[in-house]
Amino acid sequence: MAALLDIRRRIRSVKSTQQITRAMKMVAAARLRRAQDRIFNARPYANQMMALLSSVAARTADRCHPLLQERPIKRQLLVLVTADRGLCGAFNTNLIRTAQIYLEEHQDRDISIITVGRKGRDYYVRQPVKVVGEHVNIFGRLEFSQSQPISQRIIELYTEEKVDSVDFIYNEFKSIMTQRVMVESYLPIKPIVPAAGESLIDYIYEQPAQEIFNALLPRYVEIEVYRALLESQAAELAARMTAMDAATNNAADMIDSLTLYMNRIRQAAITREIIEVVSGAAAT
Repeated sequence: MAALLDIRRRIRSVKSTQQITRAMKMVAAARLRRAQDRIFNARPYANQMMALLSSVAARTADRCHPLLQERPIKRQLLVLVTADRGLCGAFNTNLIRTAQIYLEEHQDRDISIITVGRKGRDYYVRQPVKVVGEHVNIFGRLEFSQSQPISQRIIELYTEEKVDSVDFIYNEFKSIMTQRVMVESYLPIKPIVPAAGESLIDYIYEQPAQEIFNALLPRYVEIEVYRALLESQAAELAARMTAMDAATNNAADMIDSLTLYMNRIRQAAITREIIEVVSGAAAT
């Protein structure tokens, strides 16, 4: 009887866990729809701004703006975007593993890290790595204003020549089942390189190129940072929804297995009692 009570207790525990995972899956699915709409709206704007600035940079001989200056890369800034919470499969593990590979491949350079998300911050606070910034608890209600301190810090470090390049590691949202870890270079902005045999068509701009750069380059950094955060948020929600769906299904399989085992034990106990009664009656 004690074994039956233990099994019933385990079944109740698994059912409670299943209710939690099912609720987390539904919450992630509801938030994912909004996150998808936001990232799909942000991508065209960011891509067109990047194309515009690369085009202007390619047609301008004077690259005097600080964000366009290319220097020998001795000091790099890595911005690692992770989640604030777990329970999303291998989402954070893949990002941190990619960051570790990045650090190993650039051991000859002085690398600083800005962590976005609690998981990345908690990992690198215990590592011998120079962390120059950390931002946590921004994905609950992600707004453009929350990305601006990150972009301002990046611009400050690059314009003051404290770093020579800025790279981002984040998860790009591809689909509900697929998230791809991206390693992208944000600064300096590379001009468009025409293909062999092609030449760039020159344009007449209403303002001088310097004014265009002064107005758009800081805006470009802000948009790119915000886009990376939106991508990471959508990818995190998709990963959490997938992980919680798998956990809910696993809980259902465990409940079925425990119920079958409990029924077998109960049937064996009933059979044993019947045999004892029959044996006692036959003995008399």
